[in-house]
Amino acid sequence: MQTNFISALHTDKYQITMMYAHWKNGTHLRRRTYDLYFRKLPFGNGYAVFAGLERAVRWLEQLRFTDDDIEWLRSLNEPFEPEFLEFLKTVRFTGDLWAMPEGTLVFPDEPLLRLEGPACLMHLVETALLNFIGYQTLVATKAARIRHVAGTDTLMEFGTRRAQEADAAVWGARAAWIAGFDATSNTLAGKRFGIPVSGTHAHSWVQDFDSELEAFRAFVAAFPDNAVLLVDTYDTLKSGVPNAIRVGLELKSQGKRLAGIRLDSGDLAYLSKQARRMLDDAGLTDTRIVASSDLDEFTLLNLKAQEACIDAWGVGTRLITAHDQPALGAVYKMVAKEADGTWQPTIKISSNPAKITTPGRKEVWRIIDKKSGKAKADLITEAGETIDPSRPLLLFHPLQTFKRKKVRHFRAVPLLKQIFRDGQRVGDLPSLQEIRNWHKQQLSLFWEEYLRILNPEEYPVDLSKRLWNTKQSMLQQLYREIHGDA
Repeated sequence: MQTNFISALHTDKYQITMMYAHWKNGTHLRRRTYDLYFRKLPFGNGYAVFAGLERAVRWLEQLRFTDDDIEWLRSLNEPFEPEFLEFLKTVRFTGDLWAMPEGTLVFPDEPLLRLEGPACLMHLVETALLNFIGYQTLVATKAARIRHVAGTDTLMEFGTRRAQEADAAVWGARAAWIAGFDATSNTLAGKRFGIPVSGTHAHSWVQDFDSELEAFRAFVAAFPDNAVLLVDTYDTLKSGVPNAIRVGLELKSQGKRLAGIRLDSGDLAYLSKQARRMLDDAGLTDTRIVASSDLDEFTLLNLKAQEACIDAWGVGTRLITAHDQPALGAVYKMVAKEADGTWQPTIKISSNPAKITTPGRKEVWRIIDKKSGKAKADLITEAGETIDPSRPLLLFHPLQTFKRKKVRHFRAVPLLKQIFRDGQRVGDLPSLQEIRNWHKQQLSLFWEEYLRILNPEEYPVDLSKRLWNTKQSMLQQLYREIHGDA
């Protein structure tokens, strides 16, 4: 699918500025390693759902400055030398990329992406990758929370009209489908990704006719096999539901069925119970009740606690805009640089311990108990570090090191998979259905206490002893350089 953002200019100006500074300094081709990760789980959830990789990969494959891009840069009041602008014409993604599989359950401080390549290129790709990964991961996580509460109920993504522009609507629908939604109202997302599309009719359809009954009959005549009637245009229980029942009985006499009614306003718990009783009393027990109206996981949780008789949910604004947390807060940090053919770890320090980076090229492992088949922790190690499942594994909290345990009888599953090598994609990307299936499989690895949406247990993400020692050694060395030996 073509998008407006296939240019290398889908970035922040300071990335171009740093590219020029590196070029001017002669360091633009020196190799660097960067991690993309987030520091805090969104929505108070116990996990996040990684999404956005496919779009990131497609963008990297198309990465280039067009002639128009170069001319625009030339027009800026910047000291860009002509030779630098000529160099930009040659820029392509020539680096290496490792990434979590989309749909994976992920946690704070572990690399979702690891990128290696020339310094100028590593700067250029930062903004777009944070944009793509941050938004889709946020929506996928919100969708997973809603799916967790909905159970086996049908979930439809209805957010296009409230999304922040077209790209958010289309890629947000994709992210929601990865995390378990059953359909989207967005027909472009349906065409592009093969997601089932769903929709009913507007209140204006009913207003367009002399009577509600006439409107319902006309709609059913157009869609006799799958009509869902919106029953709250005038009065839900005194007009909408009775007229829907009348049309449903007419369909039944023809050997067909009224697929459903939709409630879009009012007290959904009360209205759904009354509507269910009225439908059942009329013999329309197989007519489903669909609800919409600014729904989210908390609304669903409340309605289910009231035993609302709702079979399917149309979720829009609060999902597609990630209403209660509009940004993931993902970050992209340099963790290593190549010098004389060897990789040297780098570290960024802060007065906030949560913002101190973990140095070096890294791997991420999911430690799975062999007996229960459940995940016990994620372990971040130095790249090339091996884990021996035949020996007990010591896990400890990176900050609160007194929290420690030894794990035996486990499997260690590597999570970062190579996507690019020297700018060439390694293998094919999975289909969206494969990503969706992978996500379901991932959920089965975790105990309910990590999955619940209220007060989830903190899932351990630990550093290997070797990586932890490297980090502490670098911190101590920096302290001595800044403060002396005191």
